[in-house]
Amino acid sequence: MGPRKAAARPTIAQIAERAGVSAGAVSYALNGRPGVSDETRARILAVAKEVGWVPSTAARALRGGGTATVGLVITREPQMLGIEPFFMSFVAGIESVISEQGYALLLQVTPDPHRELNTYREWWSARRVDGVFITDLSLDDARLDLLDELGLPAVVVGDPDHARGHTAVGSNDAGAAESAVTHLARLGHARIGHVTGPASFVHTRVRVDAMRAVASRLGVEVVPEVYSDYTLDSGAAAAVQLLDLAEPPTALVFHNDLMAVGAVRAARERGLSVPQDLSILAWDDSPLCVLSEPRLSALSRDIQSYGAEAAKALLDTIRAGGETTGSYLPSNAQLLERDSLAAPRRLPVG
Repeated sequence: MGPRKAAARPTIAQIAERAGVSAGAVSYALNGRPGVSDETRARILAVAKEVGWVPSTAARALRGGGTATVGLVITREPQMLGIEPFFMSFVAGIESVISEQGYALLLQVTPDPHRELNTYREWWSARRVDGVFITDLSLDDARLDLLDELGLPAVVVGDPDHARGHTAVGSNDAGAAESAVTHLARLGHARIGHVTGPASFVHTRVRVDAMRAVASRLGVEVVPEVYSDYTLDSGAAAAVQLLDLAEPPTALVFHNDLMAVGAVRAARERGLSVPQDLSILAWDDSPLCVLSEPRLSALSRDIQSYGAEAAKALLDTIRAGGETTGSYLPSNAQLLERDSLAAPRRLPVG
């Protein structure tokens, strides 16, 4: 048997014939240019989707039409992504939007922040992407300077107040922190432990400041924060550190679900029961929270929708030639109570 002949790619002419329009009209519609009515554009796009048409990225790049590719660099240890639910849901949200627009996602994982900067330079120099997502925004973030230097379109996934004029899609972290402290105070907790991500992250600083402000207003004490790295083991270690205080907190708030699960394990190893002896609240809900024993209460937000909003904002920015298209705070966490929160009782010391 000879080699199987590759199927021919659908052409603009074929789409035009099926849609009953000219090839020029198809070109206008597929490239997002004016020249056709909304009704005609919708009909052309429907036919293109039906026949499986996708743009040639090489041809687009040669004629200055872009690559139809957006980039995301995640600076984490690679093994973390297999167990950290946030980025998987976030990427799913991105894909739900860009795939409908004929775009692809170029994803790279690196443990090295300097390598992340070099990746943006390489991608933009080689015309591999039309724009990028910037996650885990840091205080004095060098990536923002690089974006300005390169003229690389981007969306900052983080607090708009720290995006330095770039399009930003953020989360209402201050509001979520207020919900957490207020709820725990109503349960009767007077000392709350706070286990965060890296101190350099903007969202860490926003959450810390908000929790302290709300606690002060309510007459509640947030014990000195423990800065961590989002891993299971770091959550367990942070819980032990806080429980070893002369006057340990009666409730712990963690910046992600993995650390909260680690804290449950650490509490159990010390003979403590959650929530009877210790209340635990996770930031960002996930299946891990439901599978935990007890089931973890969480500050729950729709991460997939968060990714989708970031993707829409990036595509808008690319179409605007890299100009800022605005800032948004679409992600609002709701406190979802399950089985890990209760009124406090005195903890055994030691």
